[in-house]
Amino acid sequence: MILMALNEKLLKIFEEYCAKRGIEGREKEEKLKKLEEYASRYIYEPGEAIGIIAAQSISEPATQMTMRSYTLASQSDRLSKVTQGLPRLIEIFDARKTFEKNMIIYLKPEYNEKEKAKEVAIRIKAQKISDIIKSDSVNLIDLRIELELERESEKEDVKKVILKYLKSCDVSFRENRVFVKPAKDDVKNLRKIRNKILKLHINGIKGIEDVVVVKEEDDWVLQTVGTNMKKLLQVKEVDIKRIRSNDVHQVYEILGVEAARHVILHEAKETLDEQGLDIDNRHLMLLADTMTFDGEVKAVGRYGVSGKKSSVLAKANFEETKKHLINASFYGETDALDGVIENILVGQIAPIGTGMVELTIDMNKMRDALKKK
Repeated sequence: MILMALNEKLLKIFEEYCAKRGIEGREKEEKLKKLEEYASRYIYEPGEAIGIIAAQSISEPATQMTMRSYTLASQSDRLSKVTQGLPRLIEIFDARKTFEKNMIIYLKPEYNEKEKAKEVAIRIKAQKISDIIKSDSVNLIDLRIELELERESEKEDVKKVILKYLKSCDVSFRENRVFVKPAKDDVKNLRKIRNKILKLHINGIKGIEDVVVVKEEDDWVLQTVGTNMKKLLQVKEVDIKRIRSNDVHQVYEILGVEAARHVILHEAKETLDEQGLDIDNRHLMLLADTMTFDGEVKAVGRYGVSGKKSSVLAKANFEETKKHLINASFYGETDALDGVIENILVGQIAPIGTGMVELTIDMNKMRDALKKK
């Protein structure tokens, strides 16, 4: 007898698997039985509150998670200081925009060599003016800023960048030294301008603060501190099918909501796996779907999923109770009592499980049936 868990699609995949490997007879029956047992573990009853089960399945192990907040891994593993454990889960589910961002970049087969990978790494790493100078100083006599370059050949590039961002100043050279004389030449202003000049971007890709080349099986991979997916997708050596970023919002802007959903799922699963926690993928998929189902990336919180529920009572139950109730009364909102939370609040049977159906019993017919027995 085939269980309901084995739908047509599963049975078709099973038949193809057996045909491909020449599995028949008793062996095929044993494998089908194992598949039935495995699939039956993942069946839920109609009306099951899967949202509550998913929330409990994720949050309970997360509270037991090792409270290791940060770790500085070796370069063979990760380049940057990466947030792990519960703080990283909070970053993902809160859809935060500021955190330790990084990328994993794979190269096309023709560039998958150590030397070529190093060349790409040098080219994409962002360079500031502070990275290409030997020294800098403020000349208080002539009231100008002096920069000593490592290579004299870069002085024209430096001049171009300085004049782009600082319009009212005069730039001159002497060998490998650059002199910048601003129009406003008080000492306080000179120090501010010097700090600004040292931070100006001159080479590479903005946002990519550092790059390291590592070997992963047969691939030479670039690991970065910082992200700039838009620019990196334009680099001819990069394999755009395998590029990865942990920045959900940047992925959403460039590749769309489905890709952002995948990042949420992958990052959450990877964080839990690092802590040795085994959580069913479907619970994480449900949460990722909830955060992205309307075409945008929303946080799980008062300004995201919970704050945009249609039920007034459900919103009031989560946070900012007074605000939601006052707004609802002011605008004359009504609550249809369709969900679980609002029905529990008012003391009604929630529309889950047996509460999904309404049964009426004819007591006279029940008595007659009992007498006949």
